[in-house]
Amino acid sequence: MNDSTTRKNSKSVTLSEPDIDSLADRVLQAQDAATPIGKLTLDYPDMTIADGYEVQKALRARWVARGERVLGFKAGLTSRAKMEQMGVDAPGFGILTSAMARPENSAISVTDLIHPRVEAELAFMMKDELSGSAVSVDDVLAATDYVIPALEIIDSRFEQFKFDLESVIADNCSSARFVTGGRPMNVDQLDDLRTLGVVIEKNGNIEEMAATAAVLNHPANAIIEIVRHLHAHGESLPAGSLILTGGVTAAIPAAAGDSMVARYQHLGSISVRFVV
Repeated sequence: MNDSTTRKNSKSVTLSEPDIDSLADRVLQAQDAATPIGKLTLDYPDMTIADGYEVQKALRARWVARGERVLGFKAGLTSRAKMEQMGVDAPGFGILTSAMARPENSAISVTDLIHPRVEAELAFMMKDELSGSAVSVDDVLAATDYVIPALEIIDSRFEQFKFDLESVIADNCSSARFVTGGRPMNVDQLDDLRTLGVVIEKNGNIEEMAATAAVLNHPANAIIEIVRHLHAHGESLPAGSLILTGGVTAAIPAAAGDSMVARYQHLGSISVRFVV
């Protein structure tokens, strides 16, 4: 096993509290100023995944302190296409706040983003709390109020969109903006959440096509992983949480003037456009 694999598998926090605070400030400044930085492991080569989540936790505290509300959670890097695109081998988890939410058909400014990319995702709105380490797909579906199409605009703060798992977790898994729309439906109205087709278009041209099984073989598995992650950190998934389950396809770069439309089988379509 090489040193990188050992580091990525480590569950131990190795950074000091001042280092965690310093990195949280570094990431927050990069996010707010839309200024790219080098991946954090360049300065902290022994940084672990657990350290990344501690930095993310410190970021969350800063967002809440300035008035943002936690709306839910996101799973990232959940499809094989995304793992291969980003060069990582495991999912990561992040936080969704009110400052990231945008209405359907929004005009998304690229001025306050570094290198935005768009992912088509299936979002879940939870009606019941979920907790523990033994949650099943049936448990997730029973706790779901409805599913709804979503577009997530991700924006890694790292130079050239290059990162490792430790750094991207500290950057809240590249979260930037998200939009929900289309037609919300109860899970019992859909035959199989694994086989929903998704097509995403850029400026009228089809860019990617996939089925929702691309997300961990069933998008509910992403929520299971989030619940396990929260349980390991002494938390549960609250009722009323919005969950983005991860990109069904590879992420598509966006620039000013671009329009993106994602079409979901049974669930309608959702769109965003990009402006200066």
